[in-house]
Amino acid sequence: MTIQRRTIFAAALASAALVATAAPVIAQSNYPAREVRWVIPWNAGGSNDIMARFLQPILEKEGLRVVIENVPGGTGAVGMGQVATARTDGYTIGNGTSSTLAIIAQGNVPLKNEQFDHIIRVSIDPLILVVPASSPFTTLEQFLDHMKANPGAVTIATPGANNINHIFAAMTARGAGVDYRHVPYPGGSRVVAELMGNQVQAGVLKPSETMEQIKAGDLRPLGVFENKRLDALPDVPTFAEKGIDVFPYGPVVQMAYIAAPAGLRPEVRETLTASFRAALTSQEFRDFAQTNGFIIDPLSGAELDAEVTNVAAALAEVAQHVFARN
Repeated sequence: MTIQRRTIFAAALASAALVATAAPVIAQSNYPAREVRWVIPWNAGGSNDIMARFLQPILEKEGLRVVIENVPGGTGAVGMGQVATARTDGYTIGNGTSSTLAIIAQGNVPLKNEQFDHIIRVSIDPLILVVPASSPFTTLEQFLDHMKANPGAVTIATPGANNINHIFAAMTARGAGVDYRHVPYPGGSRVVAELMGNQVQAGVLKPSETMEQIKAGDLRPLGVFENKRLDALPDVPTFAEKGIDVFPYGPVVQMAYIAAPAGLRPEVRETLTASFRAALTSQEFRDFAQTNGFIIDPLSGAELDAEVTNVAAALAEVAQHVFARN
């Protein structure tokens, strides 16, 4: 992010903070007395948006009515900036992700993890390399051979930059031993659209945002950025199977979690945690997770705080190596 962009973003955050603190927060004992604004800091149609909209009616059964608002930009930083500066009354929450943790850890945006109360983890998501169905490449080996034959020319798209998707795009090129062209977009749905329009040659995405297109035959998965195959895509090999280490600087994980402005009253935090835990552990959501290839592990409280800290540290370490400037 340029100095000018960071200055503009910082000014926007400061302005939002003034608005948020202009009126006192009125304590309420009947929380939630109205709908809760749930900020998804990515475009509509991406994995976080899909997951949120699936959870919305389940949460309502648990007494938590949410209104979903997509606020894309800055690899999640714009939307999460709005969450950080919102009133601490529990009526604004957002989707934190490893992607936003990565840019925070690198100091690319004026946000800190201390600005948030981490409520509960929603999902752990593997990532996959996908190509359009019209691509001539049907195996990971073929794609890597093409990269070797065309150094610096092959395009790999990701939702955002300097995040975990970007890391694995770089690891793909590292496996081929050549450079490549990184193409960032403001969300997974845009990457899917550009792939299907043959505007880019490959993308690094989650199964949950590509499964529909994979099943329809519009996208083709070539490899999984994990050490074992996914139950949802049993025929897709891992990079490890092909002798490519995508974790050379340590393990990194893509996860999504619910965050709120720091300073929630304990009873509000407990209500949010309980409502989301019930929804996440429902059979309906478990079936959805199995179909879409992600893991449910609803950490909360001190355990989630520690996990956020650990994931951020790991991402910062990996980013130092992958995105180091010459």
